[in-house]
Amino acid sequence: MDADDHVCLCFRVSLRKIRTFLNTEDPAVASLISDCLGAGTGCQWCVPFLKELHRQHRAGEAVDLRVSPQEYAEGRVKYRKTGERGDPPAPSK
Repeated sequence: MDADDHVCLCFRVSLRKIRTFLNTEDPAVASLISDCLGAGTGCQWCVPFLKELHRQHRAGEAVDLRVSPQEYAEGRVKYRKTGERGDPPAPSK
């Protein structure tokens, strides 16, 4: 995923904004990422992805999602139709 791609599709919160928020605010828990323009508070599709980004940040890893924007959006469409979601992508190495 590129830095300017949206992680939270409801509120159009980009990976870059989330990275900046994690670096400046260093939230203790993933749910506090919602303070970043409401990320994760709409349809909630992105919540597991936000948790993974938070885990990466806390572990000192590169904060990234290894998925294309198209695959990500297609996964959300499936989630909205069926309520099923796949696991977040594996952390970047």
